Amino acid sequence: MKSVPKLIKRFVGILLLSSFLILFFNFIAVAVIGYNQTSIGSPWTIAEETSKGLSQRDNGYTLSEEVNLNLKDIGIWAILIDNDTGKVIWHTDNLPEEIPLEYSISDIATLTRGYVKAYPTFTSDYNDNLIVLGFPKTSYWKHMYNSWDYNLIANFPKIALGVILGNILVIFLIYMVANTKLLKSVNPILKAIEELPNEKDVHIKEKGVLSEIATYINSTSDILQTKNSQLKKKETARANWIAGVSHDIRTPLSMVMGYAGQLEEAEHLCEDERQKASLIRKQSQRMKNLINDLNLASKLEYNMQPVNFEKVNAIALIRQVVVDFINSDIQDKYPIEWNTEENLICCNINCDASLIKRAVTNLIQNSQNHNLKGCEIFVEVKQVNNQCIISIDDNGIGIDDEKLKKIKNTPHYMVCDNNVTHQQHGLGLLIVKQIVSSHNGSVEFNHSSFGGFSTVITLPLSE
Repeated sequence: MKSVPKLIKRFVGILLLSSFLILFFNFIAVAVIGYNQTSIGSPWTIAEETSKGLSQRDNGYTLSEEVNLNLKDIGIWAILIDNDTGKVIWHTDNLPEEIPLEYSISDIATLTRGYVKAYPTFTSDYNDNLIVLGFPKTSYWKHMYNSWDYNLIANFPKIALGVILGNILVIFLIYMVANTKLLKSVNPILKAIEELPNEKDVHIKEKGVLSEIATYINSTSDILQTKNSQLKKKETARANWIAGVSHDIRTPLSMVMGYAGQLEEAEHLCEDERQKASLIRKQSQRMKNLINDLNLASKLEYNMQPVNFEKVNAIALIRQVVVDFINSDIQDKYPIEWNTEENLICCNINCDASLIKRAVTNLIQNSQNHNLKGCEIFVEVKQVNNQCIISIDDNGIGIDDEKLKKIKNTPHYMVCDNNVTHQQHGLGLLIVKQIVSSHNGSVEFNHSSFGGFSTVITLPLSE
């Protein structure tokens, strides 16, 4: 399934983004902390500035006003230790009483890297003497016995990069372990969702972090299966009812047509009575045709009509239908013009010949039924690329835009459960649509260039 790799890519992407954001956040945090730590300046720099601000005069040593104020603001005291005697020869006014005024070499070695009476100290030189600055007790923490391996410092960039990559690997492992169960739960759910549109019975285990979703999918599958079962029963019942009615009505309808035909030819009846008998016979024939159409439409709708495909020359097949109509039109009320090019003698398609003949017959009959005063009918078969195009046009009364829109967009009552009292077109056109659809073709209804109604059937050519 394509969704699983996408999901894994999404997880990995989120992981990498999370790692980058963590590193970026740590970098910002270190920068902010470092900035706050050095907001008063480096203690060694302050010691050097103190050394520069100290001057010797006849009456002793004097510290510049600027440096003196800076030290007092921070809370720093300062002393100057004589290099020869180890005694304090100068100090600031804020020197704590507990600070010694004399230091040995050992004391000086200790204070340069540590503390004096818990005050962190930093030093600078002044004319071969030693300046010592004492910072507030809680201002700095000094490592008195720190030492670093040279190779550690030399290889620090590589070590730092290795630690970062190790952190990313640990985060990745934690992330994958934490989401393994989620991925295992997602895969069957995705497969189940993929199967639902195919109307397959789906049931997945309702456990794991996505158990609630699995429950809903199983419930949905059960509902769909129940509805599909009910729908199939309903369709089967409707198809059986139509087939039963069609069968049961044939015998009485044949009797009505037979007796009406006898009365139509009875010489002892007057002309008016024979015309009435003729009307009964014609309307009975129309009812018979409607019943046959209804039965065929029902079979096509529920895939009960077998479709026997064979390689057929569409030109010969359609020409035969046209010839049959011409021969039956004794009054020449509906002349048919064959507009197929003479040099096109073969256009092979895979089809059920009887069904294609039925579709074309319905279309020609449709033109006759809607033009009682007569019209010309134009039939054309042509080959365009890998398609066979069958066109049936007439120059009759045609159809307005509103009715044409309904024919194109409004479903027939045979395939729609609502608005069954508002049939938008007859069974003839529905059967044409069903037959063409069963042959993987398409049909289009439109206004004709001859002024009437037009139907274009497109069917794939035989390979």
